[in-house]
Amino acid sequence: MFFSGNTPDIVSNPEHTPLNSTQPPGISSEEDNVYSEFFRISELFRSAFAKRYGDVDVLVDPDSRAIVPVPQEINNNNNNQVSTLAVSRRRPHHQRSSELVRVTDLGMEDQRYFRDVVRRTRMIYDSLRILSMMEDEKRRQSLIQSQNQNQGQTQADELGPTPTRRVRGDLRAASVMRDRGLWLNRDKRIVGSIPGVYIGDLFFFRMELCVVGLHGQAQAGIDYVPASQSSNGEPIATSIIVSGGYEDDEDAGDVIVYTGHGGQDKHSRQCVHQKLEGGNLALERSMHYGIEVRVIRGIKYDGGVTSKVYVYDGLYRIHDCWFDVGKSGFGVYKYKLLRIDGQAEMGSAILKFAENLKTRPLVARPVGYFSLDISMKKENVPVLLFNDIDSDQEPMYYDYLARTVFPPYAFHQTGSGTGCDCVSGCVEDCFCAMKNGGEFAYDHNGVLFRGKPIVFECGPFCRCPPTCRNRVSQRGLRNRLEVFRSRETGWGVRSLELIHAGSFVCEYAGVVLTRDQAQILSMNGDTLVYPNRFSSRWAEWGDLSQIFTDYVRPSYPSIPPLDFAMDVSRMRNVACYMSHSATPNVLVQFVLYDHNNLMFPHLMLFAMENIPPLRELSLDYGVADEWSGKLSICN
Repeated sequence: MFFSGNTPDIVSNPEHTPLNSTQPPGISSEEDNVYSEFFRISELFRSAFAKRYGDVDVLVDPDSRAIVPVPQEINNNNNNQVSTLAVSRRRPHHQRSSELVRVTDLGMEDQRYFRDVVRRTRMIYDSLRILSMMEDEKRRQSLIQSQNQNQGQTQADELGPTPTRRVRGDLRAASVMRDRGLWLNRDKRIVGSIPGVYIGDLFFFRMELCVVGLHGQAQAGIDYVPASQSSNGEPIATSIIVSGGYEDDEDAGDVIVYTGHGGQDKHSRQCVHQKLEGGNLALERSMHYGIEVRVIRGIKYDGGVTSKVYVYDGLYRIHDCWFDVGKSGFGVYKYKLLRIDGQAEMGSAILKFAENLKTRPLVARPVGYFSLDISMKKENVPVLLFNDIDSDQEPMYYDYLARTVFPPYAFHQTGSGTGCDCVSGCVEDCFCAMKNGGEFAYDHNGVLFRGKPIVFECGPFCRCPPTCRNRVSQRGLRNRLEVFRSRETGWGVRSLELIHAGSFVCEYAGVVLTRDQAQILSMNGDTLVYPNRFSSRWAEWGDLSQIFTDYVRPSYPSIPPLDFAMDVSRMRNVACYMSHSATPNVLVQFVLYDHNNLMFPHLMLFAMENIPPLRELSLDYGVADEWSGKLSICN
């Protein structure tokens, strides 16, 4: 780990950190009072560096809890030059740290740890955002009902609904997490890659970039250490957002001509000359010192929760800077950035490639497709089979099973003939809502709000329409999935489309067997899946225990221990090819809708994060095969 000047702040304690409650959420400044908790980072780096370096000094100050690898060479003439130093606990101060930190050479265990930290932080953010929007909708409906009761229906119709300002869920979620000290990397300035954030990661909100520490400005396109906080009085840039906000920008992917900020009116038109100050000067100084910057691209995207998606595209170096006359006739500063070699493919390029795959797969990939739909139209959308490694076509040899096959007696459970009476769509106090503990598991966009032991969706005896908010997973596949040949895991699954966090992916389908049947088939070497061995990742989705001290993990509706197996040796679906991961991006949620037998739920898969196109989908099967990472829950 490298950084300049003094020991950087790493860990903050929200219980002892005063928070600035007067600063509006979503507004950033050079003096913002924002703090973060980075969990166990101090102890982690202590153990990590102790293993990696033999010559390690521990600071004498017992309150610092820092480790200092002994530097071989320190440049004292350049305070912004990156040099070898230490990791310490956050000092109690009231402004964002000015320390420049570069994290390098993390082992696999460290990488998994930080990825899990970022993943859990983003899950909290998504859960809070959805919760705030749902609570706002309830409040609005309550106001309308109150108005109708007080004024009379006729008068209410004449006046219209009560005008209320809609809540920005993204801003509220970020504000609550800031107050709890859950923003990451806010008490240090990381130069280069952010631990736990991968190239290609997608974000729908600018505030989420701030929460994970990828870009610290809620509005400005240049994030930098201000001159007033820099150790040598010079600003240093750490990241930029390229979103086409300036008419003089030129984006060729690996090469960017980036226009500095400032000089625009409220209509985003250049109206005065730009000045070499603030972020503009910071970019010039980063070029002078050879400090790389992170590049996040803002791309217009249809079908998302917002009209734009932000993609992290990796590290760039600034190779040139000049003052030029822009298209509007005013002077602007321009910066030429070149992408550093040896990085993963840009996420923005993958997004564009995936769009072509959806419409013209054989043009985008002339070689490798063995089937454009292994489901044979049994799914709502095609399931493709791609292999450019060898000639293996194994997935085509199985009968495709779009839904799990249950034994007939599963449908004879008492109560199977009951349902709600909601004609136009389910409401909060309907019969099916009560079955789910008084609240639906999904929001109005079909996003899983909070994981539960089991979810009751509306079934065949309910009077609500197919568009009901409580009919989500039963509608089947909605994203184009692709089974592909992998050198690491044999077979894998990826999506050709962006999958939103909390969205339904697909069902894990097979033929359900009793214990006696499973014992017989297992003796024949058939492939059996045991649902009770799946890890309970559903409990992590919507877990707000770090926000609310009285948060209780959902225990209702309860479900008995599952005592059945699924045979996927002859009939299976796309989910059977998903690989295992200790940090999965897909979870298993038990769901009932076509019967009420708690002993035989459907295994429905939901996204735990925003999954970019062509990124492999992974499950936590409980225990993974040491070599292949495939189904160890199978015989």
